[in-house]
Amino acid sequence: MLELSYALDTFYFLMCTALVMWMAAGFAMLESGLVRSKNTVEILNKNVLLYGIACVVYLLVGYNVMYPADPVSAVIPGIDFMLGADNSAELVNAGGDDAPYYSAMADFIFQAVFAAATMSIVSGAVAERMRLWPFLMFAVVMVAVIYPVEGYWKWGGGFLDQLGFQDFAGSVVVHMAGASAALAAVILVGPRKGRYGANGEVRAIPGANLPMATLGMFILWMGWFGFNGGSELKISNVEEANAVARIFVNTNAAAAGGMVVAALFARFLFGKTDLTMTINGALAGLVAITAEPLMPTAGLATLIGGVGGIVVVLSVLGMDKLKLDDPVGAISVHGTVGIWGIFAVLFSNPDATFMGQLIGTVATFAWMFIASFVVLFIIKKVVGVRVSEEEELIGMDVEECGMAAYPEFVPNPVSTSSDK
Repeated sequence: MLELSYALDTFYFLMCTALVMWMAAGFAMLESGLVRSKNTVEILNKNVLLYGIACVVYLLVGYNVMYPADPVSAVIPGIDFMLGADNSAELVNAGGDDAPYYSAMADFIFQAVFAAATMSIVSGAVAERMRLWPFLMFAVVMVAVIYPVEGYWKWGGGFLDQLGFQDFAGSVVVHMAGASAALAAVILVGPRKGRYGANGEVRAIPGANLPMATLGMFILWMGWFGFNGGSELKISNVEEANAVARIFVNTNAAAAGGMVVAALFARFLFGKTDLTMTINGALAGLVAITAEPLMPTAGLATLIGGVGGIVVVLSVLGMDKLKLDDPVGAISVHGTVGIWGIFAVLFSNPDATFMGQLIGTVATFAWMFIASFVVLFIIKKVVGVRVSEEEELIGMDVEECGMAAYPEFVPNPVSTSSDK
């Protein structure tokens, strides 16, 4: 019976991992839909490569930093390389509180796709002007050290966990953490040319493919069931199965609430139903409920997501007031709403305290922002991070990738080897 439960929980964990991995496609579609056509190939290349790099780096070192066998302290994790052996049948059958109830390899791959998702948040925020390989250099450091350290503080048993900081699936540990790194990158790289006028006016730069962006949103929504549901870690008894079902219901309710409220709020502000705000409203609802998708009722989850929809619209407008150019609204969706989500935990989780949530949020932001800023500043000084004005005008597809996403519609399509 123990082995059957172990197999079922491991299988569920792996299926949730597959859903979260699918979010990589969602980020790729969302971001490529919200940039101009001349930058489509580069943003796709970025999303594909960052996923592969994140998986390799997290395997080599990141996982063992986040979950060290011998931590130095509650603040400083240990370091080790590669993975150990999986659980034996004897260990599983021994039973007791210390017996594993799912595969250690399943835990690794689930955490690896989380690490890739965190890095994906940075990608969209610096779209259309940050060079590809400097971005990927940053991804190596981000996934090897920066993200795993703050992940250890909560999920690895570090000082935030000991303080009682509550973050079920990562409104702060994943989403605000990625947004904090993205904010550092946006400040260092600067806005796209022509985005802001000399007198402070904001000039819209429409995305090239809103159907693709909408598809990306739905893929992310689907993947989020694995993101939140998998974080329950278990499904092999009635109580846990009911908990997983409740998480799915609340995750869906929050996304729906965020989408509808953001659309209504945008309609109220602009007199039009802005599709990009509708899309980001759904994602905001998902981020908001991620910190605590189990405890709320479905009605409260809808309300939490709805408030997230308002917060994301206001945050996008506020970012433009500050001249912080974020083409896809990543910092607003994942960062500002992530902060709302972590404090929304107080409405349903009796173990959460205001000071615990505040300390966890501030510590995570400070570490992610400062560490990312330092690493990106060094990369900027050594190899540069931004394309030239000419390259930005022509488009990053031609300059960085040597091809166009839609060559039939480009006045001077890039030559390929078969053309020569």
